[in-house]
Amino acid sequence: MTVFHRNETRDPLPERLRGGVVAIGNFDGVHRGHQSVLERALDEAKTRGVPALVLTFEPHPRTVFRPDTPVFRLTPAPLKARILEGMGFGAVIEYPFDRTFSELSASDFIHRVLLEWLHASHVVTGFDFHFGKGREGGPAFLMAAGGDNGFGVTLVDAFRDENASVISSSFIRSLLGQGDVSHAAGLLGYRYTVEAEVIDGKKLGRTLGYPTANMRLPPEVELKAGIYAVRFRRADGSLHDGVASFGRRPTVDSDGEALLETFVFDFSGDLYGEVCSVSFFGHLRDELKFDGLDPLVTQIRQDEEEARALLSGVAPLSDIDRRISLA
Repeated sequence: MTVFHRNETRDPLPERLRGGVVAIGNFDGVHRGHQSVLERALDEAKTRGVPALVLTFEPHPRTVFRPDTPVFRLTPAPLKARILEGMGFGAVIEYPFDRTFSELSASDFIHRVLLEWLHASHVVTGFDFHFGKGREGGPAFLMAAGGDNGFGVTLVDAFRDENASVISSSFIRSLLGQGDVSHAAGLLGYRYTVEAEVIDGKKLGRTLGYPTANMRLPPEVELKAGIYAVRFRRADGSLHDGVASFGRRPTVDSDGEALLETFVFDFSGDLYGEVCSVSFFGHLRDELKFDGLDPLVTQIRQDEEEARALLSGVAPLSDIDRRISLA
């Protein structure tokens, strides 16, 4: 898998990746709607016998235009790249998005990026994809450019879920803000997953008999504070069930920063400094303030029992889900 980052995108594309089918989009979340576009690109590349590539943009355009309110990323770049790799793409192009790039005309985008750099033979994107300064380039412009310059274009209609609703990243973000990780998983096609370095904490959980792996998530994460049944993946790939608390620990440290604290079942060892991931399977309850540590410990025991019961019967939602949180 090749990932071209910001400082590499001006270099010539390797010969082996030229002339491929290019799926274009931001694809934050790589949800089921995105997957319908991406799978079409994979099918087209297989039919043509050429590489399948994804052209995406870093950072998220909304973060560039509204830096004071960065977007809640469902899949930060490293996780998104791993999902795309697992789907079968040969390369992910993380093209640098900044204000200078946003001023590029639609015609220049076609010629500089798609033709002169990627040498695209076919482009696949959603039916509502717009590009270029002021979003001047739309589906009709792209189709015409393909006809004029010798590359094919496939526009994929909006994907609708079982309730005939269009799936969107913004709606999934709102579900996570309500703690509804189960509904979000149904739209993503896999369990919502975060990853971060395990950091040192106050070790209160250890004194209570429930040591936790603590992670500091980006401040723009809008996951609802609460207790969740989770799967915890170590850097070595090993997978463990657990129960996680996300929030500010109102019983013991209500003024502290928000942390994700995971009690990893049936595990003992040092996790400090490891970059690990946590996949969310179910919301057990809201964050509560208890009158002392004894009732807190009693509740933690109950949370553990509920999490073990929930996780004992889970099945993969998709191949992506199997790779991320179940295998």
